[in-house]
Amino acid sequence: MPDRSRIVFACSQFLRFGWTELVSCLFAAALFAGLALSKYVELPIARYDALLVYSILLTFGFWLVGLETWREVAVIFGFHLVGLGLELFKVQIGSWQYPGDAVTKVAGVPLFAGFMYAAVGSYICQAWRRFDLRVSGYRPVLTTVLAVLIYANFFTHHWIVDLRIPIALALLLVLRRTWVFYSVGSRRYRMPLALAFALIGFFLWIAENFGTFLDAWNYPDQVNVWHLVHPAKFGAWALLVSMSFVLVASVKSLEGRLYHRGTLATVATPKATEISPQHSDANQARM
Repeated sequence: MPDRSRIVFACSQFLRFGWTELVSCLFAAALFAGLALSKYVELPIARYDALLVYSILLTFGFWLVGLETWREVAVIFGFHLVGLGLELFKVQIGSWQYPGDAVTKVAGVPLFAGFMYAAVGSYICQAWRRFDLRVSGYRPVLTTVLAVLIYANFFTHHWIVDLRIPIALALLLVLRRTWVFYSVGSRRYRMPLALAFALIGFFLWIAENFGTFLDAWNYPDQVNVWHLVHPAKFGAWALLVSMSFVLVASVKSLEGRLYHRGTLATVATPKATEISPQHSDANQARM
């Protein structure tokens, strides 16, 4: 029956999408495996030192087997530095802490910590390749400016008013016509880029809960008894994703793999999140 075949196809597409997402999280999954192993297995060196060595080997291992290009590794390393700078500041003011000592711990922050941010960049690079991502209506200059403001606000809101909501609203305004196009099998779909940021931010909040459960770091109210990270952190992660996207998009622009050029969908009956065959890049220049 036609209706039954459509349901079967939709389910198979959903499963294929989920599998591709999981494979795109290889770096993050390997990092969490390292966190779990280092928590429950006695190591010959300090836990954070071992995690730093492991993360470096993991990064270059991805490059050696071709999972990431040297440009992507450079961007991921850049995001590692950006994250490490944020960690150094946040730990100093007491936002969270890293339990345990290590040789590679600087001002209370283990150097491996930046790789948790790098994992976000790795995911975007992997997803870009596996889903054949492209964007339309993307405004790189304005988005980059807002990404810088987002990063600055993570520091300045401790002394002046928190501008997170105004910046988030400005980001929504800039991205109101920005779509991300992606493939699942032979079918081509699209969704608002802002929605993609929100969805990734939600799953990063879930990942953060696993990270604190494994004692990678602790918030002040988790030192004695673990509990869920406050849901407000979800918004912070969604904003952080936009910073990572800007860095990866700069590389994809150099590679000529950033903008959508009117690839047609093969879906027979387009839905709200699918590309209609009538879509083309005729309006690309105006976006």
